[in-house]
Amino acid sequence: MGPSDGFPPRERFGESAVASSEGRLDAARSRNTNGGTVIQTESPSSAKVPLPPLTKGPHSRVMSTVIVGATFGGLLFGYDTGVINGALDSLQKDLSLTSFTEGFVTSILLVGAALGAFFVGRIADRIGRKPTVTALAVLFFIAALGSVFAPTWEFLSVTRFLLGLAVGGASVTVPVYLSEISPTERRGQYVTRNELMIVSGQLAAFAVNAVIGSVWGETGNVWRYMLAVAVLPAIALFIGMLRNPESPRWLLSKGREEEALKVLQKIRTPERAQAELDEVRLLAQEDSTAKNGTYKDLREPWIFKLLLIGIGLAISQQLTGINSIMYYGTQVLQQSGFSQQGALIANVGSGIIAVVAVLVGLRFVNRFGRRHFLIFGFAGTTVFHFLIGFTSVVVPEGLLRAVVTLVFIICFVGVMQGTIGPVIWLMLSEMFPLRIRGLAMGLTVLILWLTNFVVSLLFPVFVKGVGITPTFFVFAILNLLAFFFVLRFVPETNGRSLEQLEEDFSTGAIYTQKPKPQS
Repeated sequence: MGPSDGFPPRERFGESAVASSEGRLDAARSRNTNGGTVIQTESPSSAKVPLPPLTKGPHSRVMSTVIVGATFGGLLFGYDTGVINGALDSLQKDLSLTSFTEGFVTSILLVGAALGAFFVGRIADRIGRKPTVTALAVLFFIAALGSVFAPTWEFLSVTRFLLGLAVGGASVTVPVYLSEISPTERRGQYVTRNELMIVSGQLAAFAVNAVIGSVWGETGNVWRYMLAVAVLPAIALFIGMLRNPESPRWLLSKGREEEALKVLQKIRTPERAQAELDEVRLLAQEDSTAKNGTYKDLREPWIFKLLLIGIGLAISQQLTGINSIMYYGTQVLQQSGFSQQGALIANVGSGIIAVVAVLVGLRFVNRFGRRHFLIFGFAGTTVFHFLIGFTSVVVPEGLLRAVVTLVFIICFVGVMQGTIGPVIWLMLSEMFPLRIRGLAMGLTVLILWLTNFVVSLLFPVFVKGVGITPTFFVFAILNLLAFFFVLRFVPETNGRSLEQLEEDFSTGAIYTQKPKPQS
């Protein structure tokens, strides 16, 4: 492919599309013109790179297929983390679980997820997003089958650890893949579809548990049927990723410009494809000697600051207590006054509201911006945690307390899953520069899963030791702290391309210039 608009032909990125902030060109600035985005720089060698408005056509259907194929990873994420919720009672009987082994079997998946998040991000940077997710689909399939036929709790722990590796790997790679393949104007909607699939997977797990528990609840080994359903989306993810293209931004980071252009031409109009290619090349032009990201890059002040913000967001998401409800919701409802079967059925309500909330969030995430969603979300979760704890103090034991608790739990899940849940995954996938995206995403999601592990392991112990009331009051205080963290430190990332985000983070413009959110 020949030169265009003043760019040198076939300029290679080394192993990265990003360089050190030292010696960079002045920050690229963006503005919207007639529905399109125009990138401007002060470099004399650079030219304006127009991004024509998005239009519908055959490429739109291809893009939709790509998104669906990749987000089956989110469906597996949700099902495999949620299915244990209703399977624990059956597991306790069939595998003679103690309180410790129950917590171990539940939380060992999260240890695997932490390690998977940490290592798989680096692997995806080296071999590509597509082969990484395809390999994870195979691991999902093998580990799910192993869990179904586990003869002992020790064997089940091993297979759930392997499932965790796949879950953690998918939690890092799928959002990055979606972020890199999405157009700027639709990135928020496309990336948060993964969260929609996660909560849909959890809803599917709750529904399957309720049906199987109600129909075959007295049958031995009923938990095996619950776990077996996870095999189906693993097959769908494998087939979907075989058909999906590689991330064009990853291809560009490896100097494979012709392949990247071919991918973009399948999912954009020809004019838009070329313009996006030029936009990424513009950033790479600033330093063509950049290397693949290493831990040394994290020492750069602006990158280190980003990493701290990312870690803060990861911890804050888990300290909402959402996974205490997703993993132990049935037990919480039983303690509130529901029967075992009633708790299984009532727990489906949390799954339904989670899906509805994410759908609403998808509609407005670009309009109101990421930061406003987080501020509203942490304010709401703080309030509902206080109300759940307050209910257990003032409402007498019985059906009324059970119903009121269920209502507040559903409200909490709705607020969290409609705001904090999808937005934090979205921000983590878009805020880090390309050369360290896998590394930084791996580190932040490692912290996310380790926090998840600690909360999930200690939640039943804490509830048993001090009761539900103090537990939810503690969650309320933690959510209030997260609210102030977002208010003070988290910038707005909406309305900028990935390349613009990198430039504005490196110069500090992200903290002073706030583009108008896109509708």
